[in-house]
Amino acid sequence: MTLRLSHLIGGNARAARDGAWLDVHDPATGEVFAHCPDGSADDVADAVAAAEAAFPAWSALPASERAAWMNRLADALEARLEDFARAESRDAGKPLALARSLDIPRAAANLRFFAAAATQFASESHSAPGALHYTLRQPLGVVACISPWNLPLYLFTWKIAPALAAGNCVVGKPSEVTPVTAWMLGELAREVGLPAGVLNIVHGRGPSVGEPLVAHPRVKAVSFTGSTAVGLRIGEACARSLKKTSLELGGKNATLVFADAPREKLIDTLVRSAFLNSGQICLCGSRLLVERSAYYEVRDALVARARALVVGDPAEAATQMGPVVSRAHFDKVMACLTRAREEGGRVLCGGEAIRPAGRCADGWFIAPTVIEGLGPACRSNTEEIFGPVVTLQAFDTEAEALALANATPYGLAASVWTRDLARAHRVAGALEAGIVWVNTWMNRDLRTPFGGVKQSGLGREGGWEAMRFFTEAKNVTIALD
Repeated sequence: MTLRLSHLIGGNARAARDGAWLDVHDPATGEVFAHCPDGSADDVADAVAAAEAAFPAWSALPASERAAWMNRLADALEARLEDFARAESRDAGKPLALARSLDIPRAAANLRFFAAAATQFASESHSAPGALHYTLRQPLGVVACISPWNLPLYLFTWKIAPALAAGNCVVGKPSEVTPVTAWMLGELAREVGLPAGVLNIVHGRGPSVGEPLVAHPRVKAVSFTGSTAVGLRIGEACARSLKKTSLELGGKNATLVFADAPREKLIDTLVRSAFLNSGQICLCGSRLLVERSAYYEVRDALVARARALVVGDPAEAATQMGPVVSRAHFDKVMACLTRAREEGGRVLCGGEAIRPAGRCADGWFIAPTVIEGLGPACRSNTEEIFGPVVTLQAFDTEAEALALANATPYGLAASVWTRDLARAHRVAGALEAGIVWVNTWMNRDLRTPFGGVKQSGLGREGGWEAMRFFTEAKNVTIALD
């Protein structure tokens, strides 16, 4: 049966005002399995009005009561974890085991973390001779949260949770490519009785929903995760009205492997960082830089492991990598592979589409791909591919490794592998990246700031950084004499 999704506006499930619908495809089969509303500026206006009407009461609630509502939603999500995991797997093409162990638990954790943060986030005060200075951190009002298709519920809750915790009301726009779990979360919000208008969800395309949401004069802040190209347009639109903006954008992340790198978990982590979620994570280590004396050892081990990855039906327990998310993205990644060959790259494994047997024969599968022989200035090493593709480059010195790592317009994340603690500190400090891991990858603590530099974004998410973004600081000074 084909699912029929709905907006969540003012606590009500609604179709698009003009009755338009978008097809939602199963990436593993190419089949349409759902329809979501193809929203418009009218739907956005209704959602903003509903959020604005709900704001006075929601912002006036004690933080503990807002936290209780968020925990109720987390409870309901955890009680339906298997349903959500199966929906996420079908919607995004990710292995069911990954959705079950990572995506949905992390979505619940986001809600719980910021529920706790709501009760701990406090104003500051400073005493001085003759005066007391204190800072109020007040909610903004209506905020927009626009999330991407690669980690649908994980990143949707990562945005809406701090916004709600800080006392704002939200208009969320999930990706129209993977809208199902956001819709399901909206249904859960209705089931637990979350006050109407506190969370609103409008489905649709960027030009018809995203742009009017960003431009709406009653929207006080925009939090966006997605491509750098779209982020630039959002930044320009928000700048015209001096609207608060947080942009988490693309990455072309380097993994630096020195000859003294600890071997115990190295290859396992390199494979994971290159191919988890079919390479469709902004933090993936898509450029592998290896000290020359260890290059062939690391290269050969990586290629062997990449060839051994089980690619196929996301519903099967043995599957380690599923399809990419859409036909359009499949075509994009395949074009990037053609370009890499034209630039002189040698494909060591992969580099081709895969047609699994059975129900997934028409799905959008690409083999895990390792490429060497590409220079640092070529497009394959400077532009985000966002697929199961990793390039290899050798270096001789620490300075050369840093030059290669920093030779892109992006600066989201990097990882460094070495047993030399002094080198680890030096290199971490010199890398042009917002996040650096040493002898690990994607090891996240929700209390820490998340975001990039250069074309990887603007601002930081996570912990107090997120709470500060979704509030306005007001200074009050009282004379004491």
